[in-house]
Amino acid sequence: MPDAVVIGAGPNGLVAANVLADAGWSVEVLEEQPEPGGAVRHDRGVDPAFVNDLFSSFYPLAAASPVLAGLCLEDHGLRWSHAPSVLAHPLTDGRCAVLDRSIDTTAASLDTFEAGDGAAWQRLHRVWQSLRPGLLDALFTPFPPIRATARLALRLRAAGGLRMARSLVLPVRRLGEEEFRGQGGRLLLAGNALHADLAPESAGSGGFGWLMAMLGQTYGFPVPAGGSGALTSALVRRLETRGGRVRCGQRVEHVVVRGGRAVGVRTAGGDAVRARRAVLADVSVPALYGGLVDPAHLPTQLLDDLTRFQWDFATFKVDWALDGPVPWQSEQASRAGTVHLADGMDELTRFTAQIAMRQVPDRPFTIFGQMTTADATRSPQGTESAWAYTHIPHEIRADAADEGITGRWDTKDQELMAERVERQVERFAPGFRSLIRGRRILAPPTLEALDGNLVGGAINGGTTAMHQQLVFRPLPGTGRPETPVPGLYLASAGAHPGGGVHGAPGANAARAALRRNRPPGLAGAQRLLAHRDRTGAKR
Repeated sequence: MPDAVVIGAGPNGLVAANVLADAGWSVEVLEEQPEPGGAVRHDRGVDPAFVNDLFSSFYPLAAASPVLAGLCLEDHGLRWSHAPSVLAHPLTDGRCAVLDRSIDTTAASLDTFEAGDGAAWQRLHRVWQSLRPGLLDALFTPFPPIRATARLALRLRAAGGLRMARSLVLPVRRLGEEEFRGQGGRLLLAGNALHADLAPESAGSGGFGWLMAMLGQTYGFPVPAGGSGALTSALVRRLETRGGRVRCGQRVEHVVVRGGRAVGVRTAGGDAVRARRAVLADVSVPALYGGLVDPAHLPTQLLDDLTRFQWDFATFKVDWALDGPVPWQSEQASRAGTVHLADGMDELTRFTAQIAMRQVPDRPFTIFGQMTTADATRSPQGTESAWAYTHIPHEIRADAADEGITGRWDTKDQELMAERVERQVERFAPGFRSLIRGRRILAPPTLEALDGNLVGGAINGGTTAMHQQLVFRPLPGTGRPETPVPGLYLASAGAHPGGGVHGAPGANAARAALRRNRPPGLAGAQRLLAHRDRTGAKR
């Protein structure tokens, strides 16, 4: 019998398992899919000569994460690779905003839109440099991050106090208008906000766009060399060297509760897997509380709150094998790993308004990935392994382009939407479609079939909007990995701090389990050691 059973071998589940194994626990990870990784996997399904990431690709949060840094995954084969530029946002008139790891290059790009905007970007970056230690500490530690918040508050005061706090909760459209005179800086912030489901007019979208942009400025948008699954492979290898075990093809159907405590799980095959100390669930919040746990073990208020849980936008993705580099009108876009495709701020607003009205957007804001540009091992020399994704409503009432997309996502729907995405690329890269050697369509039902946590193609474990963050994530009054069932911990992106590949929800859940199972006699000694760490005393 293992000390812990982890449901799900996504990055958070594997991080949780590694943290527990480091503490000497025996761990068994059960994964529904035939391979581990969750939304961090790659294959050669488009063309045998091309590596395509199935889901996520670029990992600025992983690069910034102290959780992943502490696992030393480079010792287990992980290598990072970068495109020459981080991100580009071209316009159809040929201008292009560029985010580069060189702040001078970024600033020079923004000055081409409006003189002085480069200096404005550098001012925002100086604020980031001041707040970064406290902000990342608060982001990656369990909620409420009391010590981290206290340190962050001191730095925030030095950076402008309430005025800076106001800036972080602004809609990204307003933040861009206050900070920049031209479109370049505004588009870099707004496009990054839309990596989540935050419209330009959403409260807090300014802070999120600024955070993602500054992560890119500092860490880049790196990719694992060889394919996104290389990150998963490193996590699995590390776990196995510590005695942990990953079993794939094992769908967990039920969390077993006895005596008011989680004591194990039951799989779809009828196997009972007991856990001596804890069960950790790297699954979506509705799957945990609406399926795996018997409602009799949950508070009535939680079940009522669950009906108000909100997913983030649905996602539609296309993978390509291209016979040559993308023929961007703006040459600067050819050097970026990530390219944002929308012809100005108003087009971004129009896109999110159509989603809010449950319409399939006619000009979808598209996030485009140039994987061979970021990692030369992904395809033969002179070609490009590429993908694009866009967001759509979960419930579709109309097609804004009046082309008949219904939301059934049958073959006709998929082909129509893929062609619409390709038309959007063609607006900024005429001749793109002539390069397509192979194509794969990943509609929302396909994404969910490949990873049950991506319900309807939602990729962030629930909306990033302010009403479902911090103490409201995943449900009001929670915010921590502990659940109402003793011995059961939420270890997925549904928990604070949310989506992205950084491992924090998994690490937080594992540490909560370790605290709960700490031998009483060790508590005082551990507090003393922690005090010595903080004060710098020798041990």
